[in-house]
Amino acid sequence: MKKTICELFAGVGGFRLGFDRLQTGWETTWFSQWEPGAKTQWAHDCYVRHHGDCADLQGEYHTGEDISTIDKTVIPDHSVLVGGFPCQDYSVAHTLASSKGIEGKKGVLWWQIRDTLIAKKASFCIFENVDRLLKSPASQRGRDFGIILACLAELGYSAEWRVVNAAQYGAAQRRRRIFIFAYRNDTAYAKKMELCSANAVIRKDGFMAKAFPVSQIGDITTASLDTDIVSVSDSFRFAFENAGYMQDGEIYTAKIEETEEAPIPLGQVLQRDVDEKYYIPTEKIAKWTYLKGAKKIPRTSADGHEYVFSEGPIAFPDPWDKPSRTMLTSESTLNRSTHVVTDPGTGRLRLLTPVEAERLQGFDDQWTNGMPDRMRYFCMGNALVVSMVTRMGTVLDTIIAKEP
Repeated sequence: MKKTICELFAGVGGFRLGFDRLQTGWETTWFSQWEPGAKTQWAHDCYVRHHGDCADLQGEYHTGEDISTIDKTVIPDHSVLVGGFPCQDYSVAHTLASSKGIEGKKGVLWWQIRDTLIAKKASFCIFENVDRLLKSPASQRGRDFGIILACLAELGYSAEWRVVNAAQYGAAQRRRRIFIFAYRNDTAYAKKMELCSANAVIRKDGFMAKAFPVSQIGDITTASLDTDIVSVSDSFRFAFENAGYMQDGEIYTAKIEETEEAPIPLGQVLQRDVDEKYYIPTEKIAKWTYLKGAKKIPRTSADGHEYVFSEGPIAFPDPWDKPSRTMLTSESTLNRSTHVVTDPGTGRLRLLTPVEAERLQGFDDQWTNGMPDRMRYFCMGNALVVSMVTRMGTVLDTIIAKEP
């Protein structure tokens, strides 16, 4: 089997970089990156600067356009489909044309992945999302992830998933994300996995367990998916755990504990004596101290209900001897979640630099150079931890080698 990849919602190219670092012959046949409403497509341009652009699809479609406008049948063939798609409301409804057809809520990008799978039938897939996907929406816990699994089952795929905290597997950031590995049921890998119990898949033999080793597994709970995706949207709810497996619409999930590796402490990624613009002015220290501190604030809801809003403190400044907290797209702005560190050279309080943000995500220094600082932070806040992709790619290499 050819080692070819199509990357949707590519950002600045974290998936591609993770596979490229393997140096085992992976080829990206096409990618798509488009930021709605943005006049300048900074992430797309950054991707192209590092990797080059792909040929236009039949001279009509381009890599920097809305994926929903693209005819999926003209996307070049690929053996692996990857992408980090946003967590949104995945509710569905019957189409008018066919009782068997479905249409997703407008703007939800999962349906673009589904349409690509229908058109191109990739043998393997790796998707990334925020971990709250397992519990959304609040009114029907587990429905959204159930819809995704139901779509995969309907299209002839089995799937594994794991919630991965990158710092527990040697990275510099406590970043929790769900990774989904799906594979077509007619692959050699699928035939092999059919012989394994769900416990064995989750604990030691599955793709995720090999990429992210498990030290302990709890009790497995199960559920069955309806064959009608609309029915899943209407009534499915389930308590998904941080690891699981789906085959033929049967769900198996269990809480696992990781075989942890030593993380990279924040201090190892910090630069010294950085540009003056990153330091916090003395007159703003009090504001930062307030934002980072514990609070109990009386509030009144829209319906007149009085309550106390409370939140605990955040370390200020962020400690050097631990991996960083999760970096958000708002990094560097004046808000509670932004990191504040003590500069190793000057001893003064400052923000992270764009290079440090890149290091926390495992990118090369200056990967996002050429765009405004604010966009550099935004792109890194949207990115995935590259080393987690390389870990999964190492396992996928062994799987692909055994495919016809």
